[in-house]
Amino acid sequence: MKKYCFGIDVGGTTIKCGLFSTDGNLLDKWEITTRTEENGVHILPDIAAAINQKIEDRGLTKNEIEGIGLDIPGPVNEKGVCMLAVNLHWGQVNIVREMEKMTGIRTKALNDANAAALGECWKGGGAGHKNLIMVTLGTGIGGGVVVEGKVIAGAHGSGGEIGHVHVTEELNEPCNCGNVGCLEQVASATGIVRLAKMQLDQNPDQPSVLRGKAFTAKDVWDAVKAGDEAADAIAEKFGLYLGRALAAFACVTDPEIYVIGGGVSKAGNVILDYVQKYYRQYAFPGCKDAAFALATLGNDAGIYGAAKVVL
Repeated sequence: MKKYCFGIDVGGTTIKCGLFSTDGNLLDKWEITTRTEENGVHILPDIAAAINQKIEDRGLTKNEIEGIGLDIPGPVNEKGVCMLAVNLHWGQVNIVREMEKMTGIRTKALNDANAAALGECWKGGGAGHKNLIMVTLGTGIGGGVVVEGKVIAGAHGSGGEIGHVHVTEELNEPCNCGNVGCLEQVASATGIVRLAKMQLDQNPDQPSVLRGKAFTAKDVWDAVKAGDEAADAIAEKFGLYLGRALAAFACVTDPEIYVIGGGVSKAGNVILDYVQKYYRQYAFPGCKDAAFALATLGNDAGIYGAAKVVL
C-alpha cells in the first residue's frame, strides 16, 4: 500500500500545508489563514479540518497516512509540548495530543527552524548529508542542528538557537531575548544594518554609496558586489562574527555541511565567501573542511522538514 504524510508549517499569518508521498515527493501544497484570535484556540482545529478535508478530497483512508508533522515558531519539547509561542498567542499547548485527538493520526511536532534544517538536510541544500547545521538569516537568526539525520531539540526545545550565542562586547542595547551581544544583533538583516551604521559612524571620511540614505541589508550586499570599500569592511565584520560562531558550534556537533538560508542568503554565494574565510581560520582542525551551501527549498523547507520528522 502506498503511504502518505502531511507536513504543516505554522506561521503567524499563514499555515503552509503539504501532502507528501513517503519517498519525499510533494504531491499537493496549500495554505490556510492562521487565526490567532482568542489566544490561538482555532489554529489546531483549523489544521485538523484542512487535513481531514484533503484526505477526503484525495479519496484516501487514514490507514494510508503515515503521520502528521507540524512545526511552530516556538520551542517544542520531545513530548510535542509547546511551552510558549508568542506569535500564535499560545501559552502551553500539547500539540501532539490535541492533533492526534482531532485527526486520529500519529503526530510529531517541532520548532520551525529545526524543521527547516531537517527539510534542507532531506531534500534541499544539505541533501546527501546526515550531519548539518542550518542558519536562517532573516530579521532575526534561526537555526537548526541535525546529527545523524535527527534534529537536536534539547531538553527544553531550545537546541539550535544559534542566533543567541554571545559574540560581542561592543553593544549596549539588548537583543530581543533580553541578553546583550547576541549573534542575531550583528549577523541578521537588522544586525547587518547595525554593523553598517557603526562602520559609517566610526569612519566618517570613508566614502560609501550607503551614506546619506536609509538602507537595508540587501543594499549593503549590493554595495559589496559593487566594490564599495565601506561595505566590504561591513561584510568582513559580519563574516567574522558568523564564521567564528559556526567554528565554535563545530566543536560540539562536527557537521558535514552548513546551509545558509533566509532572506539575507538571497545575496548569493558572496555571503559564503566571507563566512568561510573566518570559519576556516577559527575552526578546530578536524572540522575545517566542512562544506558550505545556500538553502534551496525557500519557504517550503518547513513543510519538508515537518513531513520528514514523522518518517
